[in-house]
Amino acid sequence: MTKSEKDKMLAGELYHPSAPELQVELEACAAWLARYNAAMGEPAPVWHRLLQERLGAVGEHAMLRPPFYCDYGFNIRVGANVFMNYNCVILDTALVTIGDDTRIGPAVQIYTADHPRDPALRRSGLEQGVPVTIGKNVWIGGGAIILPGVTIGDDAIVGAGSVVTRDVPAGATVVGNPAKLVNG
Repeated sequence: MTKSEKDKMLAGELYHPSAPELQVELEACAAWLARYNAAMGEPAPVWHRLLQERLGAVGEHAMLRPPFYCDYGFNIRVGANVFMNYNCVILDTALVTIGDDTRIGPAVQIYTADHPRDPALRRSGLEQGVPVTIGKNVWIGGGAIILPGVTIGDDAIVGAGSVVTRDVPAGATVVGNPAKLVNG
């Protein structure tokens, strides 16, 4: 049995993002995002209900302030008491897990979408999703970028504007581009 492009994407294999089945999923998410982002003036419980419609998991009292942007939504797992400020982007072609009590500043970008390093393979249009895991009680400063495959340990701090290219140990603080360890 041949795997669908969505099955390949979810398995972390190379897949064609332009496949019709994935385009349908992207369109459904775009329609949901329009509703979610239009709810900006609504109370937080309305946002929470909308998040539960699309995201893979949403913990109690999680708050993602609109506007918010993602590819699919169903690959995002958000723990309890997570706070994500305005204008965040999650490219969720693979699983993104955000632990309880994590705080994420405005305009943070979390990417799971990755592209082949081989130019011929890249030219073919294939891409691959690589999961991102963010632990509990993490603080990510505004404008930070988290690249595919990164794990950020519990209680870590990512400085504003940092570009996180590799794993961050629990309790560590990283800053800069590329993010470098300043303690921990």
